[in-house]
Amino acid sequence: MTSVRMDKWLWAARFFKTRSLAARACELGRIQSNGQLAKAARDVRIGDTLRVINDGGDFQVEVLLLSEVRGPASVAQTLYRETDASRKLRAKVAAERKAMKQFENLPAGRPSKRDRRRIIQFRGRA
Repeated sequence: MTSVRMDKWLWAARFFKTRSLAARACELGRIQSNGQLAKAARDVRIGDTLRVINDGGDFQVEVLLLSEVRGPASVAQTLYRETDASRKLRAKVAAERKAMKQFENLPAGRPSKRDRRRIIQFRGRA
């Protein structure tokens, strides 16, 4: 096997839960292969550099192995190698997100009847 479809490889490498989600990410331009936008049917070869943007973050990976079959996570991690810059950037973004939670002011409990009325009025429902 010299190449695999992009959506199959992304699914097998566990970047996406289903193949259809991987194909949708390709349609939306969230996958780049060697600096170019990639369609779902594009072939992935060993040595390709991929940029994958999903809910987990922004990944820069190099393809090490090919697979059309989704296996355990330990096997999926052997299919690619994430670049050091990508790993550092994702860690930085995660730390910033965690720090923002400290400044979030959440209410103590359930809203009172008065608060609920204000919320409904603010949302423009009544």
